[in-house]
Amino acid sequence: MSSIILDEQEFNREVSFCRVYSQDSKDKLEKLFLKNRISYFIEWQERSFLARLFGNDKQKNIFTIRINEADVEKATELVRGIDSVRLRKTKDES
Repeated sequence: MSSIILDEQEFNREVSFCRVYSQDSKDKLEKLFLKNRISYFIEWQERSFLARLFGNDKQKNIFTIRINEADVEKATELVRGIDSVRLRKTKDES
């Protein structure tokens, strides 16, 4: 039996790409990514009890979309103009 030794290789190149603030925009984004073969992960953000109690209903759902860093440029072009989507700053834009 042989073993594979992987030294100093990173396979997880996932980055926080954007935040989405509505269910409709999240659904549009999912369809767009699937159509263009961009893999993604959706992380639902929990809000604190006080934020739910005193916050406005506009920010009821907050989702963080994570994608592979190789797809960031392509995905950025695709999401332009979608309401309730805020792109995250990358390290290069600091």
